[in-house]
Amino acid sequence: FLMERKTHVKVNRKEVMLAKLRKSCSCTPQKLKNFLMDFFPVLRWLPKYRCKEYIWGDVMSGLVIGIILVPQAIAYSLLAGLKPIYSLYTSFFANIIYFLMGTSRHVSVGIFSLISLMVGQVVDRELLLAGFDLNDDAPPASGDGSLQNDNLSNTTAFNLTIVGINAECGKECYAIGIATALTFMAGVYQVLMGIFRLGFISMYLSESVLDGFATGASLTILTAQVKYLIGIKIPRSQGHGMLVITWINIFRNISQANLCDVITSAICIVVLVTAKELGDRYKHKLKFPLPTELIVIVVATLVSHYGKLNEVYASSVSGAIPTGFIPPKVPEFNLMLRVALDALPLAIVSFVFTVSLSEMFAKKYSYTIRANQEMFAVGFCNIIPSFFHSFATSAALAKTLVKTSTGCQTQISGVISAMVVLLVLLFLAPLFYSLQKCVLACIIIVSLRGALRKFQDVPARYHVNKVDTLVWVVTMSASALVSTEIGLLVGIVFSMLCIIVRTQRPRTALLGQIQDTSFYEDDLEYENLSTVPKVKIFRFEAPLHYANRNYFLKSLYRLTNLDPNLEAARRKKYEKKEKQHLKKGNHRTANGLGIGETTLQLVPKQIDFQALVVDCSSISFLDTTGVNTLKEILKDYKNLNISVLLACCNPSVIDSLKRGGYFGKDFGCMQEMLFYSIHNAVLFAKDQK
Repeated sequence: FLMERKTHVKVNRKEVMLAKLRKSCSCTPQKLKNFLMDFFPVLRWLPKYRCKEYIWGDVMSGLVIGIILVPQAIAYSLLAGLKPIYSLYTSFFANIIYFLMGTSRHVSVGIFSLISLMVGQVVDRELLLAGFDLNDDAPPASGDGSLQNDNLSNTTAFNLTIVGINAECGKECYAIGIATALTFMAGVYQVLMGIFRLGFISMYLSESVLDGFATGASLTILTAQVKYLIGIKIPRSQGHGMLVITWINIFRNISQANLCDVITSAICIVVLVTAKELGDRYKHKLKFPLPTELIVIVVATLVSHYGKLNEVYASSVSGAIPTGFIPPKVPEFNLMLRVALDALPLAIVSFVFTVSLSEMFAKKYSYTIRANQEMFAVGFCNIIPSFFHSFATSAALAKTLVKTSTGCQTQISGVISAMVVLLVLLFLAPLFYSLQKCVLACIIIVSLRGALRKFQDVPARYHVNKVDTLVWVVTMSASALVSTEIGLLVGIVFSMLCIIVRTQRPRTALLGQIQDTSFYEDDLEYENLSTVPKVKIFRFEAPLHYANRNYFLKSLYRLTNLDPNLEAARRKKYEKKEKQHLKKGNHRTANGLGIGETTLQLVPKQIDFQALVVDCSSISFLDTTGVNTLKEILKDYKNLNISVLLACCNPSVIDSLKRGGYFGKDFGCMQEMLFYSIHNAVLFAKDQK
């Protein structure tokens, strides 16, 4: 039987688009109010804030995150190749802006190790091109803590090649100029993606790609910090293969290791790892995580200051960190042009990590977020702070987990964290002058534990899905051995190629009948299936299109043990020989048979079926080549007196077949060619004479 299809009313897309345009362009007070409340979600939830119920959890989580942010901000400045003050600016402004514009109640937005690394790689490259020395291990200037001090000992007149920059701008000034231009462009890209609703781009970053990218970047981060751990002075490597080159330089200069830094690093790593492990083991008993990083920094700073480790043992220290805020400055347009391409992967990675974390915690705590608004939020978390000497930000998993574990309810906690950072910015920053860089490197390396533990998951990942494991390995290797941006691109392309290959060479099978039922399954996968006499049932587990047409035909001919084209050619050749013998008056055939026996020879022994049923349940769509392929096999098998029946076609496939003329002009034969189940097609084939 044929089910009657519903008649769909054709929609005039032009009128619909015009109606939407008129609606979006109209302006009413209510619409303006809704727009503002959508653009600033804080206006919706803040008036409904349950102070007695939420305030304690928000204040506690805000204080804990603020305490964690300070040492992390100072430490991640090493990754970004910038002074610690700029990391503190970034942490402050990001929390305030996301409080106003974010839709997630729990994520912690601020500095993130992977984003800092990507910023640092661009900064290092541009510093090198501008003629600066990348060696940042020179003795720090004592300074007076004012904001106007600059690294005048490393000033280059590069305004001859780069227009628009003051010739007296030193290395630090140029570095933050590059970082702010890069951050501004990344924010612009994110806002544009939000305007044009391009959030679907994140779908092409699979979990395997993201995990591989994070692990590969973590190896790069680890490698970049080793020189600080052991106190050697080697040039900061740039370009492809940075990881390998850095390790070669480390082993070449290992004899120059600073014993003071080595001992300090060993003690700090033992303390941090032990505290983290104990915290993970007894986290259900602790009301809030121990501020281990802050304790280590305070103790290490005191020891370094009173032990005069910089003066006596030449241990590298952070140097002067000024207080207050530098006057805002518009990012340089000429620098934006130089880093426009670098900002694109930065924007995508920042957005993807933020949205994925927001969705994960929204699902966990039963509320919804708006992905498009998240793109606007993280975009403006980059655009606005770039005027205040800040660099790119993103949501961070570790700090978000801490927020939720300490009772966070809303983004009020982000404001509390920003106030803690502000306190450091205004009053406490100069106290970290004597803090050793090796201590900061230890904090960074210990924070990578989660990403590096992904190596332990490889066997389990391989057991679940071998292709996803291969994607992870390729992305991780490319990110670590080539560069982070290239690694991300390689991961995306490779994962898409894996999908293409899997659709080009999908599973194919001949089906057998499950005994005493109307169901059919793969006879190579299941036992005790019975074959249907005179009927072959073929399953193709992918869409049928131009890229897998040949594989479809080869699999069909191989499994049915019959190529209709070769069989037709063989018969024509045989008939031609018979005609030649008859013309010569020989009543014996070419095989020595009589004419009456010729008919038996025309039917080959290998054809043991009279009907072919194609199970289309896994064919989601057909393109023009796919329709023509089905028409081709219909014609070829018909020449051999074998009928082709289609079963389990979805409406999209049926429509494609109708438009392609598979059922003829008036669809008169459709009822004898199309069936809604395999069993119906088999019964019809059995009834055929």
